[in-house]
Amino acid sequence: MFLRLLSDIQWRAAHPKWRRMTSSQRSTSTTAEPQPVSLPAQAQVVICGGGITGTSVAYHLSKMGFKDIVLLEQGRLAAGTTRFCAGVVSTARPVSIELKMAHYSNKLYQQLEQETGVQTGYMKTGSISLAQTQDRLISLKRIASSLNVMGIPCEIISPKKVLQLHPLINIHDLVGAMYLPEDALVSSANVSLALATAASRNGVQIHERTSVSHVTIQKGRVTGVETDRGRIRCEYFVNCAGQWAYELGHSGEEPVHIPVHACEHFYLLTHPLQDPVSSSLPTVVDPDGRIYIRNWQGGILSGGFEKNPKPLFTEGRNQLEIQNLQEDWDHFGPLLSALLRRMPGLEALQIMQLVNCPESFTPDMRCIMGESPTARGYFVLAGMNSAGISYGGGAGKYLAEWIVNGYPSENVWPLDLKRFGTLQSSRTFLRHRVMEVMPLMYDLKVPRWDFQTGRQLRTSPLYDRLDAQGARWMEKHGFERVKYFVPPGSDLLDLEHSKTFYKPDWFDIVGSEVKCCKEAVCVIDMSSFTKFEISSTGDQALESLQYLFANDLDVPVGHVVHTGMLNEKGGYENDCSIARLSKRSFFMISPTDQQVHCWAWLKNHLPDDSNLVLEDVTWKYTALNLIGPRAVDVLSELSYAPMTAEHFPSLFCKEMSVGYANGIRVMSITHTGEPGFVLYIPIEYALHVYNEVMNMGQKYGIRNAGYYALRSLRIEKFFAFWGQDLDAFTTPMECGREFQVKLDKGMEFLGQEVLLEQKQNGVYKRFTMFILEDHDTDMDLWPWWGEPIFRNGRYVGKTTSSAYSYTLERHVCLGFVHHFDEKTGEKLVVTTDFINQGEYEIDIAGQRFQAKAKLYPFSSLFTQRRRKDEVELSGYQRE
Repeated sequence: MFLRLLSDIQWRAAHPKWRRMTSSQRSTSTTAEPQPVSLPAQAQVVICGGGITGTSVAYHLSKMGFKDIVLLEQGRLAAGTTRFCAGVVSTARPVSIELKMAHYSNKLYQQLEQETGVQTGYMKTGSISLAQTQDRLISLKRIASSLNVMGIPCEIISPKKVLQLHPLINIHDLVGAMYLPEDALVSSANVSLALATAASRNGVQIHERTSVSHVTIQKGRVTGVETDRGRIRCEYFVNCAGQWAYELGHSGEEPVHIPVHACEHFYLLTHPLQDPVSSSLPTVVDPDGRIYIRNWQGGILSGGFEKNPKPLFTEGRNQLEIQNLQEDWDHFGPLLSALLRRMPGLEALQIMQLVNCPESFTPDMRCIMGESPTARGYFVLAGMNSAGISYGGGAGKYLAEWIVNGYPSENVWPLDLKRFGTLQSSRTFLRHRVMEVMPLMYDLKVPRWDFQTGRQLRTSPLYDRLDAQGARWMEKHGFERVKYFVPPGSDLLDLEHSKTFYKPDWFDIVGSEVKCCKEAVCVIDMSSFTKFEISSTGDQALESLQYLFANDLDVPVGHVVHTGMLNEKGGYENDCSIARLSKRSFFMISPTDQQVHCWAWLKNHLPDDSNLVLEDVTWKYTALNLIGPRAVDVLSELSYAPMTAEHFPSLFCKEMSVGYANGIRVMSITHTGEPGFVLYIPIEYALHVYNEVMNMGQKYGIRNAGYYALRSLRIEKFFAFWGQDLDAFTTPMECGREFQVKLDKGMEFLGQEVLLEQKQNGVYKRFTMFILEDHDTDMDLWPWWGEPIFRNGRYVGKTTSSAYSYTLERHVCLGFVHHFDEKTGEKLVVTTDFINQGEYEIDIAGQRFQAKAKLYPFSSLFTQRRRKDEVELSGYQRE
């Protein structure tokens, strides 16, 4: 147990001052038990968990002015997963918010020792990510592009340069690498204790050997915490319990679902080499070999993410302090072989220990933070996916901002707890999913990859029917959605396993679906969309929704309004369509992954009135989207009712009969800009209506289509989608939706003040459409999203969505353009002239392509296919 003993010695030697400052006074003897100190009866914030996340939250809350904070740890500080962390701090992250968290953590840890006097072991060694294949190198180049525009030093290097930086590395099978000179190593436990030291100095009370049994919740709000040493009343509770976050969330009468599950994680420690490894030698990540390697006390520390992980604690077993689990050399064998291939000079090196420790993982490989959708004041920061030390500083900062200000300073939706529902909290689901997630940590992830476990969980009543017709599926919020339909006779295996950064194998299939949408009629099953009904006995529903939504909802019965649900900063909490079913009843359609988030937002902001009813009816309706000019003919014949624009205008809703089925809500909207209708069908009628539509549509050339076609159509029409283009930090003024805001109607609504200010003073970013001009669809890398945008050679923003336009026969990217002062970096107003007068380029994995920028979609002039050299890109009009 050398590692355990070493850690104990390091803690006691490095932190005598901290022990005197905490509320749990200790004897100077290393064997004496701490003298228990009574818990306070009340606190503003109680944090459960004394690892890197809990101490980071405490540190940042105290820095932001909160003083009445109590941190509880069931064992000793930093004695959980934090204690066994490899200590690698790396900013090589593909997700933007994770990259920002890691960058902040690195800067925080660099100055933490000076701030606290606690040795953190911070050493800026740099890191090298190796590429054995060209696809891996492309993925690294995409990350490097994002790092460079953030000002983080990064370069793509040759194998020869790798050998110069790390002479022990075998480079024979490498095609390149990515070098980050500012990545670092730390002692994870000491960083956690340094954060605790600073927090304690700022008034945070820290109590070890104190277990939380459950959190009390009354009327949907946290009221207190029950521990084995008594009760603490509090306003906020923060669950930083790591792998035990799931159990703690389920311990109360009102469960909070936190989908994390532990797996065993292995790494080995060696004795020093004959010529000890330099402490400044870069960390090496070999994702194709599934291993990482860092220097450790003259030897090395090396672990990885194997293809056959071992989940544990599925039954909820608990340990106060994580002991070293059993060695398993047979299991570690493939990783050891990869290590020896990469560093063959280690074959004679003596191994000190194989460490086996639990790490917690989440269903989508992203950590979990935010407020519970069911309990106000209950916050979570957990599920670090083996990157706790890299994310800990930044994640703690964002969560502290969330508690203090009501929102973080960055868009953290990709990490928000509300991206999950109760369906992801099944223990069986989690066990199976983390067995897939852990290998994916180092797997090559190309655009449009999908999880394979936990599938067919939520399905449309049409699933089997569509599957039999060649549907290929993806998953969104647990719901199966069609990507495209494979025609009879196609090579199904090739299409199912095609993974590329270039032109995909489904290109022609999706193109034929788009063509049918424009020339005939297609059917897309959109049952996954979130559907709510809001009703009241009086005017409560209208009055409440008028305050919560930016557009005017006091429209005639049967009309549909496209509107944003804004926060106090004017940003989009939701982007939806609302149909007025009656004077006192509304039907709301939102994106699929808004089901939990939107419900929580409405419940928290609607008045507590028994006469006002909010109901989630997502499961009650199947939605069929009929897109194309012949949709009107199909529906007219099935309903024996005129469906032309004179009788059924755009953005109109009416309950109709379709075939034998009654009560079908028909809306003249398609979410693509193309003509057509969406049918909201009671689920018991779904199969009948689908069959009737397909039979009637045969003479009009009807066919099935999927979401890839939908995406292409909406992007070429410059339609923004929430969660991809729109978020809580984007206002209607910034994305060209002023016409969807009731600023001139004398009505008060949430976010109004910010929008009025933007209308008067201008905006600092503008949603813009880009058409790639010198890009070869067949030969060049494709844009997907997150590509840097350059104006006159200067970085001005990133793309948020991209798709190939089969109409323009070019790639279209959507994204936000910012304007910064070249000398000071200060944000400046983005004007129409600023957009129109620039020369633009889109950076795809380090290669820049010229692009034409537009603030409005192109004219219907382009609804007929033209050759590229025939397309006149100067004409456009407002859609």
